[in-house]
Amino acid sequence: MNHKHNARTAWLKLLALGSLVLLSACERPPMDTVQHGYRGTGMVQVYNPRIMEGVIEANQPPAPPPPASPDGPRASEVYQNVPALGHLSVGDFTNLMVSMTAWVAPEKGCVYCHNPANFADDSLYTKLVARDMVKMTQTINSDWKNHVAATGVTCFTCHRGEPVPKFVWFKPEGQTAGADFIGNKMGQNTPAPSVKLASLPYDPFTPYLSGNEPIRVNSTKALPTDHVASIAQTEKTYSLMTHMSASLGVNCTFCHNTQAFGKWEGGPPQRVTAYHGINMVRALNNEHMEPLTDTFPANRKGELGDVAKLNCATCHQGAYKPVFGAPMLQDSPGLATLRTAFEKMATAPDASTAAATDAAAPKTQ
Repeated sequence: MNHKHNARTAWLKLLALGSLVLLSACERPPMDTVQHGYRGTGMVQVYNPRIMEGVIEANQPPAPPPPASPDGPRASEVYQNVPALGHLSVGDFTNLMVSMTAWVAPEKGCVYCHNPANFADDSLYTKLVARDMVKMTQTINSDWKNHVAATGVTCFTCHRGEPVPKFVWFKPEGQTAGADFIGNKMGQNTPAPSVKLASLPYDPFTPYLSGNEPIRVNSTKALPTDHVASIAQTEKTYSLMTHMSASLGVNCTFCHNTQAFGKWEGGPPQRVTAYHGINMVRALNNEHMEPLTDTFPANRKGELGDVAKLNCATCHQGAYKPVFGAPMLQDSPGLATLRTAFEKMATAPDASTAAATDAAAPKTQ
């Protein structure tokens, strides 16, 4: 009897230990759910209130600056070497400089980018980078409205009071065949934060957010004859989707229809927004970040000598909308439009003048 009792006790302990190990990978209750689609479709967003506390804290917008007058002399008339922001009034220019200091370098202040003996000097690499980051922000707000809409972004969206945004990425060293006793792992089974420690390929960024590799999954048929993508390509796609889901703090159903994940028809509008977001991030990395490779010092580059680049987490930081959609851009009009576009609009004749000119012009057949 004692032998059976001891065996039963040992079995129960082993079962309890196994259950504990299994549940350690799960999130403990309570959890919050928000219905996202029609009832019965399973399109529900699940939120962990303990995680959301940190996300909410990280996405609080700072106090807006006091309003400045857009009138008066332009910054280019008062200050030297202001090619990106010289079209602003002195008041708007000063406001933006103060805000950028608080958003990016609150500890070092102006001297993080400027030579205190000569503010017009371009000897500090941080000033050259900041100038292009201003142009990049203006480009996002003027050319990528299909992703950021009218809310737009500011320097705070990514930096949150830090000189280097918390979430950036560098190209990882590749795995070569024979480097491991099981051969080439194809970037898999190497748990990494980029894919939430999953066994999926740990680099979802280089092929999709720097390169232009097609984002595809394999066939939805049981016995496919139309191989859209290999299983390996599908797993790479899943690694990107995992990153996007974690970056926005949402489930797959935030962008996809549970009845047909592969179809655009009937899906949430967020899927189109995400599509434009992927293209936007890829363009920003190739057109703004990569060209700065020679500008950055070696200690600011990755192991392969590349510069830090953007991904979805750089702006979103766990929120489905960065800073939960706070309209910070309205307080920083200098970041809304590229200077060249602003000057083009300023010099263009207004509608009434154009109409009067057309009316006075001779008509030809």
